[in-house]
Amino acid sequence: MGTIRESELPGIGKKYQVETDAGDKIVIVIHDDGRREIYHFEKDDPDETISHVTLEDDEARQIASIIGGMTYKPKALDSIQVSLEELVIEWCKVEPSFKCINKTIAELEVRQRTGATILAIVEKGQQKINPGPDDQLRANMTLVMAGERKQIKQLKELLLHG
Repeated sequence: MGTIRESELPGIGKKYQVETDAGDKIVIVIHDDGRREIYHFEKDDPDETISHVTLEDDEARQIASIIGGMTYKPKALDSIQVSLEELVIEWCKVEPSFKCINKTIAELEVRQRTGATILAIVEKGQQKINPGPDDQLRANMTLVMAGERKQIKQLKELLLHG
């Protein structure tokens, strides 16, 4: 994974400078009012902008979920992992042998026992973002989980062993 640098922009918001493994340089500015600006720079001249996009908050969140794989997970990847320093976002398929099947998020005490959060539930072309405590886990659904690496590991153990 490439390099991500984060800096404060007093009175504006935050700036993230991303240098990808492929050598691309992208700067993302998140304004305090929710707008996002994305700048893509020339590889040979890192000060020359190739393109610029401005997104409203809802547009940025929608695009982030698409890029992050919340609406479509590439079939070639069994498990996807996104890491932002200590935060890890990971996808986990609930296998038929898992003890968590037919239990709700509240019954499993996901947050209390692991510290991780289930961000979304995806199954059979449907998705539920930010599921509630009464949502029941079923076989073959995919969970989008967030937390620190050890919390995600504990959540996987909880799903597997109940």
